[in-house]
Amino acid sequence: MANLRLIARLDIKGPNLIKGVHLEGLRVVGDPQEHARQYYEQGADELVYMDIVASLYGRNNLTDIVRRAAHDIFVPLTVGGGVRSVDDVNTLLRVGADKVAVNTAAVARPELITEVARRFGSQCMVLSIEAKRVGKDRWEAYTDNGREKTGLDVVDWARRAEKLGAGEILLTSVDQEGTRKGFDVALVRAVATTVSIPVIASGGMGTVEHLVEVVKSGQADAVAIADVLHYKRIGLSEIRAHAAAAGLAVRKP
Repeated sequence: MANLRLIARLDIKGPNLIKGVHLEGLRVVGDPQEHARQYYEQGADELVYMDIVASLYGRNNLTDIVRRAAHDIFVPLTVGGGVRSVDDVNTLLRVGADKVAVNTAAVARPELITEVARRFGSQCMVLSIEAKRVGKDRWEAYTDNGREKTGLDVVDWARRAEKLGAGEILLTSVDQEGTRKGFDVALVRAVATTVSIPVIASGGMGTVEHLVEVVKSGQADAVAIADVLHYKRIGLSEIRAHAAAAGLAVRKP
């Protein structure tokens, strides 16, 4: 079994690292470069940067932030938000991204998933899904930072995206995001048991027990962590130690 990946997630607005609840009510946390370096030094397996207003303006604004990060952070970087084309992906890869996450543009034109996978490899093409619960064991995919309905069933969309060439899914529960009340384990399990590509659970972590539950019961391959890191509620070394003690396969620091 592959190691569980502990991923620090950094949501960016302009030059600032921000955090919200349900992807709304955004508060400035600080300098993304400073936080990213701390998480790298603490042993994060990967970093995810999301430009959370990019879709509103139709462009990704993270090239300078990613370029700086790539100079002194040597773990995989995934970058998303406002990615509309193969050229956008190429630009982000050239400044230091290893993978690119796409949501809105993939919903609008699903063949973009195939184009990115063919040009750069499926390992580079991450489908970002923002999910809201709409019934018992049913979730709808949203775009534009959880604001716009798509009419797509999350599980069906994940299955289709894998067939189109997506190599990984970043699955964010809008309902749980920022609440520190735990992941939507049923959502993660529904997607993870439907696709054969890795699923990153995002949204809701408040304790290490939440992480253990979403991996053991939800079958997540990786966990994206934001609030508890940004506000120093739990450190990555503590998270890694607890995960290992619970029997999860994690990279030794």
